[in-house]
Amino acid sequence: NWLVKTIQFADQKQEFNKRPSKIGRRSLSRSISQSSTDSYSSAASYTDSSDDETSPRDKQQKNSKGNGDFCIKNIKQADFGRREIEIAEQGKATGYGDEKLWWAAPTSLPRLLHPTAAVLMETLSALGAQCRWAACNIYSTQNEVAAALAEGGFSVFAWKGESEDDFWWCIDRCVNVEGWQPNMILDDGGDLTHWIYKKYPNMFKKIKGIVEESVTGVHRLYQLSKAGKLCVPAMNVNDSVTKQKFDNLYCCRESILDGLKRTTDVMFGGKQVVVCGYGEVGKGCCAALKAMGSIVYVTEIDPICALQACMDGFRLVKLNEVIRQVDIVITCTGNKNVVVREYLDRMKNGCIVCNMGHSNTEIDVASLRTPELTWERVRSQVDHVIWPDGKRIVLLAEGRLLNLSCSTVPTFVLSITATTQALALIELYNAPEGRYKQDVYLLPKKMDEYVASLHLPTFDAHLTELSDEQAKYLGLNKNGPFKPNYYRYENTSKTTSAPA
Repeated sequence: NWLVKTIQFADQKQEFNKRPSKIGRRSLSRSISQSSTDSYSSAASYTDSSDDETSPRDKQQKNSKGNGDFCIKNIKQADFGRREIEIAEQGKATGYGDEKLWWAAPTSLPRLLHPTAAVLMETLSALGAQCRWAACNIYSTQNEVAAALAEGGFSVFAWKGESEDDFWWCIDRCVNVEGWQPNMILDDGGDLTHWIYKKYPNMFKKIKGIVEESVTGVHRLYQLSKAGKLCVPAMNVNDSVTKQKFDNLYCCRESILDGLKRTTDVMFGGKQVVVCGYGEVGKGCCAALKAMGSIVYVTEIDPICALQACMDGFRLVKLNEVIRQVDIVITCTGNKNVVVREYLDRMKNGCIVCNMGHSNTEIDVASLRTPELTWERVRSQVDHVIWPDGKRIVLLAEGRLLNLSCSTVPTFVLSITATTQALALIELYNAPEGRYKQDVYLLPKKMDEYVASLHLPTFDAHLTELSDEQAKYLGLNKNGPFKPNYYRYENTSKTTSAPA
């Protein structure tokens, strides 16, 4: 998963077709990093600083207008970041009519600060929101994109390679500012919601809603709701069809190969791979690896997902049955301690271990930080963990999300997710009092279909329209929604549906 964002919508209405002005172009001294893997968020790593080791927290930076309400790696990278954002805008989905609602572009804001996230942020600003932004993953920020946003006047607190302390410091700087009060939360993973709930609970008095886009963040919201502690309505974007199918399934189907290739240069043909979890992410990973000629095993706790794996041609196993023979272990469960020290000890020499699920909880990385084991940094985001007998495993991104830390994420998919998030924010903010209670809701089906329709022109696709007779026969409105809320699109997730 994204990056966490706090949003404050302005009370006054603003024109929908207003776009933020682009920052001026300045000459940019660029140098390509010596390591081909130094930056996985862009084709090459561009730097313009000799003090890269200095913590951004120790720097005093200001943009060209004298504003210093941000904390990023290097404001001098803004011109290059602006070019990346402009490329991302080319993958936009455009709204209909005079309301140019969307320029959703290539990024992962909520997981990474990447060009599409930047387009989402600028779009929200054009719609009248005041945004402050912090990263939801310590490795996923594109420093040049963060610089472009800071130069454009946005309050961004994020850089690639944050420490755990930096991560929480950035979130605190994002929300704890004099004279500013968020009234909407856009979260990825639930960390921002957790921080406000823990440190600034009084803020919830003016917050109108939460939009959450990750499995784990949604799970946390349901826990709060069940305990009667959810203070505001929340929109579960993760289980919207457009997010589940396109971000979780189709996106991961491509990014798993991208991340593994960039970090290890592995050949997939003939490799034995075990994928832990056969939800939407696991399905995407398995399909990609199978297509590349890998022998794929699946572990699963849910009998329905397990049966799907069997019907798709994968062998269902317990992890301990194959852990000695597999070449690659991939976690996709959203759970904790899926791969524990016992399994790590039994892995073969050279086994690649990575996570596509949640944060750094699925692989018990802490158990590997012991005196008898040696850690050897091979390249950025790639560590060899060496046992006393010389056996080594290849650990990627220290157990954090592979696709957000070590590869790019397709901009088209992120456009779909960003569009869904923006519509969810607008829906919660503008909803009349009483429509949403202190519970967790799905985006209304009509909006899900609207998001999909915005992206069809990319493929020069032409929808068939129902005749009046056909619509009457099916009992449908000609303009949708076309499926009932319980229709799953082969998806087994359950949640409360928002009012139509």
